[in-house]
Amino acid sequence: MLSAAGGCAAPASAHPPPRLRATDGTRTTTPQNDTRPPADTRPPADPRPSTAGASPLHPLDNPARSSLTGPHAHFAERRGRILRYPPDVTPWIALPDTPEAPDWAEVAALAGPGAAVALAAFQEAPPPDWEVVFRAEGVQLVDESVDAAPDPEAVRLGPQDVPEMLDLVARTRPGPFLPRTVELGTYLGIRRGGDLVAMAGERLHPPGWTEISGVCTDESVRGRGLAGRLVRAVAYGVRERGETPFLHASASNTNAVRLYESLGFRLRRRTEFLSALVPATLPAADGTRRPSPR
Repeated sequence: MLSAAGGCAAPASAHPPPRLRATDGTRTTTPQNDTRPPADTRPPADPRPSTAGASPLHPLDNPARSSLTGPHAHFAERRGRILRYPPDVTPWIALPDTPEAPDWAEVAALAGPGAAVALAAFQEAPPPDWEVVFRAEGVQLVDESVDAAPDPEAVRLGPQDVPEMLDLVARTRPGPFLPRTVELGTYLGIRRGGDLVAMAGERLHPPGWTEISGVCTDESVRGRGLAGRLVRAVAYGVRERGETPFLHASASNTNAVRLYESLGFRLRRRTEFLSALVPATLPAADGTRRPSPR
């Protein structure tokens, strides 16, 4: 089962969810003292010619696919029109924007019978015979006015730090983080007494955009602003490359959403994260069942 993607580890608040600014200029719930305008200042989609097979929509509408047909193409494992990251990097599988029955068959062949398939920020439902074992409402937020800045206490994390990073993730459950996730981009951490107590880094990388993810703080140091400092520091590095930060969070994690809005992120869209099981058998063209391809 997947945990909520991209959010802080703080528990969900018992208060009503915050008001979020939508891209059409309307407002759903916003803190009473929030006077920021709802203007859409998001940069346009990358004007460069798209890579073959890349999404024709906005890069953030199908961010895993945009990443794997763009800056993260060197990670891509392909079968037909299906792309995925290596399973020890991140679990996301990227389907076409409007998948057809043959595409789901390719997913089954790539993942294997009974495997859990993780879909990030994807709007299409799996076929009815695919059992959904995890589903979470999510939000996608983009940088509107983040005060990005380096942090003097933040240190660059690398492969040698992975055991500590995995241990911190196990304690805080910010979302999927695997042994090679650190290879996706820059990860920064803060140590106290030599121990890693907070981190944040980069995950999906659509053209012109970089997702901030893995944001978590140990319970012993929560409430001290470390998560916000690290998000601003990672955003600074993204901006230095001429790209725009974005992130995902569980819609129910109101503490995380409030933090990100207070830093200057705004709602772009609501979305879903889900995990579904590949059936042991799939329907054939004649209506009979056959084993899932391997």
